[in-house]
Amino acid sequence: MSAMPQSVTPSSPTPEQPSPDSASHGLDSPAVTPIAVREQDFAKITFNEDGLVAAIVTDIKTKDVLMMAWMNEESLQMSLEQGRTVFWSRSRQELWRKGDTSGDRQFIRSAAYDCDGDTLLFVVEQEGNGACHTGNYSCFFRAFGA
Repeated sequence: MSAMPQSVTPSSPTPEQPSPDSASHGLDSPAVTPIAVREQDFAKITFNEDGLVAAIVTDIKTKDVLMMAWMNEESLQMSLEQGRTVFWSRSRQELWRKGDTSGDRQFIRSAAYDCDGDTLLFVVEQEGNGACHTGNYSCFFRAFGA
C-alpha cells in the first residue's frame, strides 16, 4: 500500500477520477467538505486479498444504515479528499462516485474505521431519493420473516 500524501492537492478529473462538481449543485445541495487525512490513520486500514475494504454508509439525520459497498485505496483517498463517497464497483471493475448518474449524492460528514481497520463507517448527508439502486432510501429494505 502506498503512503498517503501529506497534503491534498486537486488534480484534473479523468473518467476514472470524476470532479467533485461534475453534477450540478442545486440551491439546497449540501456543501462538499473534504475530510482531513492523517497518514497514520490511513496506514491502519486493512485491505482484503482483493485490495478492498468494506464501507458502511449511514444517514446523519435518521441514523439509518443506507448501504454497504467496497472501497479500494484510491476510492477511499478520493472520498476523503472530495468529501463525497466514491466506491469500487466489483462488477464493472471501476471507480463509482455515488450519485454522479442518479443524482442521489452522498456528502461525507464524518469517516471512521473499526478496531481491526477492516471496515469503514461514513456518516453522510444523503441527497435525492436515497442510496439504493432499486429506488429505495436504504439498501436494507428487506427483512427476514417479513
